[in-house]
Amino acid sequence: MKAFFASLRPSLISLLLLTVLCGIIYPFFIFCVAQLFFPNSANGSLIYDQKGKPIGSVLLAQNFTKSIYFHPRPSMAGDKGYDARNSSGSNLGPTSKKLIDLLGKRAAAYRAKNNINPATLIPIDAITASGSGLDPHISYRSALLQARRVSLARGMSEEAVRNLIKQYKEWGLFGEARVNVLLLNLALDKQSASYANLKREAVR
Repeated sequence: MKAFFASLRPSLISLLLLTVLCGIIYPFFIFCVAQLFFPNSANGSLIYDQKGKPIGSVLLAQNFTKSIYFHPRPSMAGDKGYDARNSSGSNLGPTSKKLIDLLGKRAAAYRAKNNINPATLIPIDAITASGSGLDPHISYRSALLQARRVSLARGMSEEAVRNLIKQYKEWGLFGEARVNVLLLNLALDKQSASYANLKREAVR
């Protein structure tokens, strides 16, 4: 029995030390490093309004539906989509009639909203959901196709809206150029307010 407890003691001590080291000290160290050097990323890449209230994250899509905003790609996350607590894609395969019909409806709705000619090809991200359902980006081409609708809804020139899209154009590690929808819409709100102020000054 003594031999058993003698052999058990080193194991228990090792378990205790590793628990403290890997379960407490190391996580706390990583937490401190993250908060010190990468506070924005460590806290979810949140964006706040002027009152300090969080309005979203640059990492998560939001469902912008008004004509004055650029719209994100479709989402299958949750019952109504864009649910960060229920990230998911679709289980429908490429030969699924249900998926084909759904994409057809989305394409028709996208063309109708943005007044696009039926013969014009639209980017695939405009009608398909991402694997997570929370992709915060749309393709650069999708943003350009929405520019006319946004400019008319806001009373801005289409050129001004397109220039703003170019400013927020970014490249991922792979694939085509893209635009972060939340950042673009926030910049659009800011520029739209400035544009409205200029118009008011011009008529005085």
